[in-house]
Amino acid sequence: MPSLSSAPDDLVLRLTGVSLGYGDVNILREISLDVRRGHVVALMGGSGSGKTTLLRAATGQIRAQAGQVLLFGKDLAHVNVDELQTLRQKMGVLFQQGALFTDLNVFENVAFPLREHTKLAAPALLSRVLDTLEAVGLRAAAHLKVSEISGGMARRVALARAVVLEPELVLYDEPFAGLDPISLGITARLIRSLSDRLGCASVVITHDITESFAIADHVYLVGQGVIKAHGTPATLGNSPDPYVQQFLKGNSDGPVPFDYPNSQKFDAWLSLQEAKR
Repeated sequence: MPSLSSAPDDLVLRLTGVSLGYGDVNILREISLDVRRGHVVALMGGSGSGKTTLLRAATGQIRAQAGQVLLFGKDLAHVNVDELQTLRQKMGVLFQQGALFTDLNVFENVAFPLREHTKLAAPALLSRVLDTLEAVGLRAAAHLKVSEISGGMARRVALARAVVLEPELVLYDEPFAGLDPISLGITARLIRSLSDRLGCASVVITHDITESFAIADHVYLVGQGVIKAHGTPATLGNSPDPYVQQFLKGNSDGPVPFDYPNSQKFDAWLSLQEAKR
């Protein structure tokens, strides 16, 4: 297990031998991954594979059952509430549904983190927000209400809000979900360009293979409770592994079953239902 002193300067997030779950239920085991400054890392896997659970571990929302989670060189198992809050201020999160404040206009949604965490004077705040909106192509939409913009525009507003503090790490939870092809391509290019411009580390949780492979430096494929494969997009694309190929090609036949696996808890529940008849 790496020590803090052995962590490279460009290492932003490292998971080593991490197991995650809720209560007595284990979701993921022996997860190891690295995220570095200036890199876009795609975290891929089927629905329910544990991708969002990994995001919660990275933000300190849940503690690892085993292993070590290092965030900016700090072991999250040993930080207090104030230290965790300080670490979180170095992060930006694009939530799956955008999570915009519907009572605020576009400008105020993006300005919100600045008002909460900085003491910028009004002129500087105005300039920062408008510059950030310009980066996502929405400077002239600053005055609009959330109800007056499209779903694709709302996703770009949420993206602007996630990066307005110029974080060192940005986590994107399904950033391409529900977008039309044009908005999807624009969002993907924005993630790549913002990562390059800010020099930040980016983790993209996604099902979208084409767009994520086009922008990612490294890809981790999560399935069956473990990391099944990882490498550059080219490496995974050429992998002979049946699991990898089934996921990338969307084949119905392969090592990933369609049916949810049976369990003792299901058997106990079924027996109880049958006993009620």
